[in-house]
Amino acid sequence: MKFTDFNLKQDLEKAVNAAGFVEPSPIQEQAIPVVIAGRDIVAQAQTGTGKTAAFGLPILQNMKCDGTVEAVVIVPTRELAMQVSDELFRFGKFLNAKTATVYGGSSYSRQIKHVEAASIIVATPGRFIDLLKNKQIKISPSFVVLDEADEMMDMGFLDDIKEIFTFMPDERQTLMFSATMPEPIKRLAKTVLKDPEFITITKSEITNTNIKQSFYVVEEYERDDALMRLFDYKDPYKSIVFCRMKRDVDRLATYLVSQGFSAKGLHGDMEQRQREEVIRAFKGDKLEVLVATDVAARGLDVKDVSHVFNYQLPFDSEPYVHRIGRTGRAGREGVAVSIVTPAEFRSLKKIQKDVGTQIESKVIPTIGDVRSKQKASLVDKLKAQEIDEKVCEFIEDLKEDFDLSTIVYKLASFIGDQEKVKGKDKIGKSLKDIEFMLSRVREGGGGGNRNRSQRRRNGGGGGNRSGGGRGRDGGNRSGGGRGRDGGNRSRSGGQDRNRSRSRD
Repeated sequence: MKFTDFNLKQDLEKAVNAAGFVEPSPIQEQAIPVVIAGRDIVAQAQTGTGKTAAFGLPILQNMKCDGTVEAVVIVPTRELAMQVSDELFRFGKFLNAKTATVYGGSSYSRQIKHVEAASIIVATPGRFIDLLKNKQIKISPSFVVLDEADEMMDMGFLDDIKEIFTFMPDERQTLMFSATMPEPIKRLAKTVLKDPEFITITKSEITNTNIKQSFYVVEEYERDDALMRLFDYKDPYKSIVFCRMKRDVDRLATYLVSQGFSAKGLHGDMEQRQREEVIRAFKGDKLEVLVATDVAARGLDVKDVSHVFNYQLPFDSEPYVHRIGRTGRAGREGVAVSIVTPAEFRSLKKIQKDVGTQIESKVIPTIGDVRSKQKASLVDKLKAQEIDEKVCEFIEDLKEDFDLSTIVYKLASFIGDQEKVKGKDKIGKSLKDIEFMLSRVREGGGGGNRNRSQRRRNGGGGGNRSGGGRGRDGGNRSGGGRGRDGGNRSRSGGQDRNRSRSRD
């Protein structure tokens, strides 16, 4: 199916084409026709499946765009509010449909001013109910959307949501999207929806088939070394590294900057202004690496993320699907890599079972593996490189001091200095070790490590390699030469790498 099959308005179809959308995702294919037909829906679908377009496009199709607030979208977090608002504005820009975001931590008067000029409000429950109860806004929307309903329930917003609907008109179309359907959500659906159509995206449809998923088994103290080696080998264009805890985000962001990466952290303890700045920088290609917690990255929509790294596995399957859904978007291929310790094998097995997909086990590349890949990449670059006349003049000048063979060897050595690979040669477990541990899990034993006596053979954790001071915000430090290369490899903040964009 193609988006053209929905017979959208010309200006709406123009926006869809500008966004690069060609084929709808499963949730879009099922939901859009039902919403256009005017039915209420309850859709069970994970984050990252294209829900915003699934409700946004049909709502814009049916809107009059007459200068009044016609639609309200309620979301759990400020970050998601901004993301949804941006995407709806992008879809409705040729229809003159304006959006306003309403969330805590920002000026009341400014948000009220934006609401007065908006066609669509995207709001978090707390601030929205404040504006309604204090009669600071009066609206009568034809469309109301509850996005991430289960997440709002987990955050304690269920009573606020119920109260919000007391301010909504009886004659409306209501759409509910939720990754899970616990009993309170089912009861809420019976209360606020009228004869809804139920849509469920199955496990086989949840995980994007464009995403290559793999895991690498290491000891706890090897996580930093493993991440650096995987960065060297996979050479990501733009990546997100997920951590469980805020303190891990701060430490890892600082460490990555000390290694020459342009990186910043994103977590819930940061001020809203800081979070917005980090997201803008990442979207605008000013950052190579975003280090984030699950909560901070919920709803993050960046189309060109080539790799997602799970520095630590999440505690549950739903965050895993959400994490890897940040790559492989808009029809592109993506790579999702998990760094796993033997103690996390049971969590890994549960994730595989819940999401209904096979995650391939791999071994951390050796220094020789990285060098071989760098060599192949260099050969490809040389084949594609056109000869510049100014460079020819430079070579002729060099011939006055060196013979041609010496020039070639020196230039090759110079390039080699930029691609040095540091760290110990072998990191993590072999395929034989991994298979042994997997068999233990299958048989009901622990993940286990049969080589515990070797745990500290190579010294302490990779994190001790960092030469830079640890700041709370890793992004405030300049990403100069990489400490592990002895200062030889200049990264220039990650913008002048002139490297292969292969998405291994």
